[in-house]
Amino acid sequence: MQLLTQNTHSPIMRHLRNILLACALVFTVSAATLYAQEEAPPAEGAEVTRTVEHKSLLDKFKEGGWVMYPLTVFSMVIVWLSTDLWMRTATNKLSPPAHVDGAKDFFRLGDYVGAYQHCKINPSPFCNNVRVGLSFIGDGQEATENAMFDEINKLNASMTTRINYLSVIGVCAPMVGLVGTVGGMMGAFSEMGTAGITNPGALAGHIGEVLMATAAGLAVAIPAFMMFYVLRNKLQGSMHQLQDITFSLFRKMPYEDLKDCHVGEEEFFAARPNWIGEEDEATTAVPV
Repeated sequence: MQLLTQNTHSPIMRHLRNILLACALVFTVSAATLYAQEEAPPAEGAEVTRTVEHKSLLDKFKEGGWVMYPLTVFSMVIVWLSTDLWMRTATNKLSPPAHVDGAKDFFRLGDYVGAYQHCKINPSPFCNNVRVGLSFIGDGQEATENAMFDEINKLNASMTTRINYLSVIGVCAPMVGLVGTVGGMMGAFSEMGTAGITNPGALAGHIGEVLMATAAGLAVAIPAFMMFYVLRNKLQGSMHQLQDITFSLFRKMPYEDLKDCHVGEEEFFAARPNWIGEEDEATTAVPV
């Protein structure tokens, strides 16, 4: 039974395409505005000097405006999610060698009650899956395998949901940066319409400042998408390995000898129908 994964390629690519087109439009309008004005040539014999201003990281952060604060939060969430999910999807975390070796020893001895207790006191994805399988062992092979498949799919769905948050951040971060850029461009062109273009260099500097928000949004989105695809592929490989290790314990399981055996400690709530008596079980009709 294969694990289901979500297809997120098309919406992500469409969002990125729209963002890049919007950025290209902003750059085109800015360039057309600047180069439409001819700068007066310097006087003959005059010496032209240019100074290069080196800005610190804090200055660039301030230039981005208010959108730099949510983008900073996004970057912190990316680091936290990436670190946490990288450890959670590790094979040693999903199937600890000590837990696997302990379960194998009990299975070799045929002590399935001991194997259940071993998995209960050592919680891990591997032990949880084996414990669920042992609780259904008296219902036959099909019921046991379906129960273990369901447990693996629940774990996969939970981990995939956390990984998808990286995709959400990757889509939203450029849009947040673009909001800051558009807001800054509106202010720049409003000022230009009021005072006119007397200093194209100052206007260019102002446009460069507001474009810092878009650059920051893209800088946050790129690692988010990279970690999304890396962790998603890593999770699928770890899930398949967990499935192989778990199902290898139940190969050649003597289900005939274990029929109707109850290994686990779960309570059964379903009782016999109260309209069936002890003497006339075979002749009583079931009421509708």
